[in-house]
Amino acid sequence: MVLSWIITLYTLWQMVQMHEMVPGKRFDRYHELGQHAFGEKLGLFIVVPQQLIVEVGTNIIYMVTGGQSLKKFHDLVCPSCKSIKLSYFIMIFASVHFVLAHLPNFNSLSGVSLTAAVVSLAYSTIAWTASATKGVQPDVDYGYKASTTSEIAFNFLNGLGDVAFAYAGHNVVLEIQATIASTPEKPSKGPMWKGVVVAYIVVALCYFPVAFIGYWMFGNSMKENILMSLEKPTWLIAIANMLVVIHVIGGYQIYAMPVFDMIETVLVKKMHFKPSFTLRFIARNVYVAITMFIAICFPFFGGLLGFFGGFAFAPTTYFLPCVMWLSLYKPKMFGFSWWTNWICIVLGVVIMVTTPVGGLRNIILQSKNYDFFS
Repeated sequence: MVLSWIITLYTLWQMVQMHEMVPGKRFDRYHELGQHAFGEKLGLFIVVPQQLIVEVGTNIIYMVTGGQSLKKFHDLVCPSCKSIKLSYFIMIFASVHFVLAHLPNFNSLSGVSLTAAVVSLAYSTIAWTASATKGVQPDVDYGYKASTTSEIAFNFLNGLGDVAFAYAGHNVVLEIQATIASTPEKPSKGPMWKGVVVAYIVVALCYFPVAFIGYWMFGNSMKENILMSLEKPTWLIAIANMLVVIHVIGGYQIYAMPVFDMIETVLVKKMHFKPSFTLRFIARNVYVAITMFIAICFPFFGGLLGFFGGFAFAPTTYFLPCVMWLSLYKPKMFGFSWWTNWICIVLGVVIMVTTPVGGLRNIILQSKNYDFFS
C-alpha cells in the first residue's frame, strides 16, 4: 500500500507537469495528452478504452457501495423493520444521480467534491477509531483465509487489484487542472501540485489507519467493507455509513463527468445529433440507468475492486504516465529518471496482467451463491 502510494503520487506529478508542457497549449483530457505522446489515432486507441473502463467501473462500484451503505444504515437504525433488498437500496442511491447528472461541468461539482473529501476523512476516522476501541478480537487470526495454495494465490492477486483501485485520481486530474487559471508567469501546475499533495495526505490518513488497524483488530475475518464488520456504537456506525453514501455520491459525479463529455461529443460530432437539453437529459440518464442495472446484477464489492483495479487502473495510474514521460521528455538512458519510470512500468504491467484473474475468480465464486436481484 505504501509503495503504491509513492508510485502513484509520482505518476500524478508527471501528469500535472505534462498538462502544459507545450507552450500556449493545455492538455485538458487524458486522451489529448495520449494523442500528443503516441499520435492522433494511436493515442485515442490506447487511452480512451482504458479511461472509460476506469470511469465506468468506478461508477458501478460506487453504485454498489452506496446501496450497501444505505442498507447497513437502515438495518442499524431500524433492526426490527422488515428487511429490504439490496437492489432497492441501489435504486434509491441511483435516484440521486438522475438529478445530479445534469450539473453542467467540473466547476459546478466543486462543492460536491469538497464535501466528499471531508466526509471520507470523517468516516475513515470513525472506522479505525471504532475498530481500535473494540480491541483485538479474542479469536483473531492473521493467517491466510484460504486453505490451498491456489486459493491463496488468487486472493493475493485480488488484494493487489484492491490496492491498485485505491489510487484513481489520474483519470480526472487533467480535467480538474483545466479548471485552474494559468498564465506564463503563474502556470496551473503550481497550485495543482499543492492540491495533489494535500489530497494525497488525506488519502494516506483515510487508507492507512483503516487498513492497518482494521487488520490488527479483526485479522482475516475483516469483511470487504470495514463498516460491515462494525455494529457498535450503533449511532456512530450508522453515521459513518451515511457519510460513505455522501462520499460516493460526490465520487460518482466526478468520474461520470468525463464519460458524459465523451458520450455527448460522440453523439454530436460523430452521429450528428443536434445539441440540446433533451439529448443531454436522455444520454446522461441512460448512462446512470446502465451503471445502476449492472450494480444490481453484480453487487460484489471485493471482486469488482480487484478486477477493475488491475485491468484498468494499473495502466492509467501506474505506467501510462511513465510511458508518455519517456516518449515526450526522453530522459537519459540508465539515468535515475529512466530507471524510475521503467520500474513503475514493469510493476504496473505485472499488476495489469495478473490481478484481474483474482478479481474475476472472486466474482464467479460469489455469483454461484448469489440470488440475483435479491
